Amino acid sequence: MTNLDTSPAQEVCPAGHLGQGPCVQLWPAREVPLGGVRAMNVFRTLPQRGLPTVGAWCFLDSFGPDRVAMSVLPHPHAGLQTVTWPLEGAVRHRDSVGSDVVVRPGELNIMTAGRGISHSEFSVLPATNGSAELVEEIPVSRGLQLWVALTDEHRHREPSFEQHRNLPVVTGDGFSATVMVGEFAGQRSPATMFSPIVGAEISGSGTLELPLREDFEHAVLVLDAGVVIDGEDIGPGPLAYLGAGRTSLTVHAVPDTRFLLLGGQPFEEDLLMWWNFVGRTHEEVEEAREEWEAQGLLDDDAAAASRFGFIKGHGPDAGPEAGRIPAPPLPGVKLRPRTRG
Repeated sequence: MTNLDTSPAQEVCPAGHLGQGPCVQLWPAREVPLGGVRAMNVFRTLPQRGLPTVGAWCFLDSFGPDRVAMSVLPHPHAGLQTVTWPLEGAVRHRDSVGSDVVVRPGELNIMTAGRGISHSEFSVLPATNGSAELVEEIPVSRGLQLWVALTDEHRHREPSFEQHRNLPVVTGDGFSATVMVGEFAGQRSPATMFSPIVGAEISGSGTLELPLREDFEHAVLVLDAGVVIDGEDIGPGPLAYLGAGRTSLTVHAVPDTRFLLLGGQPFEEDLLMWWNFVGRTHEEVEEAREEWEAQGLLDDDAAAASRFGFIKGHGPDAGPEAGRIPAPPLPGVKLRPRTRG
């Protein structure tokens, strides 16, 4: 997933609320055409000009339901973790550390880019033996793609990948929550994260009482049906930023409601996000871009030893999967970190 928009749509919210006390602020999604062979649109709610992060969460795209096959050739990442959470359909993930897995609804992919990694994603029809075939008759595809910013302490670490198929589930009065990352209601996800954080998919109806960490800021993205929080009606689409300082959250949910709860300690480092890189300065983003472009001129062996590595199955003889996504040109102005305003 890429982020090229320098002027995202937003609602003007009262100054001083972000990262402080409880509130409900609706930040609208914007439709982003990804184009190319993917020929699909996504709805992006993070980052926004006035809300670049919720905790360490720095990017959130939702897509589908639609009959559009995901077809993403190798592309790089640095300085972040990608979180893939399918809602319908299956995706084959391959990366430059040797991973080759299919992820399905209820399963979690966590890719830690660190100093640099590359990966590809393709819609597939999963077989009963765990393998997969490329999509011919395209099934319905729906899901979430998120990024988590790595702190300065961890953003240069070696890249790695995890898949988790058995995530903890919390049940409460009227709700069920799958703990994707971090800890929620006494249950902890096995996913490796590098800052205090939470991500949970919650389903339920009626009046739900959800425990929260007071030192976290939180946000809710409604996936299905709708909720009322602090008197505010919230349906699918916007990201509802809830501020910090809450020890619990009362949610009035209509039947068949499903929503994503995100949170974490407010991220204290300014971020410079461009394309698939999360950095701190223009110069380091420019260097990452140049290294990715230079890698395209290398043979497979040399590419495997380079910063972003090589993904097996995407060489010159791979047919429709041959190739890579080139980096777009940098804008004509110096890139600056995103801050809250």
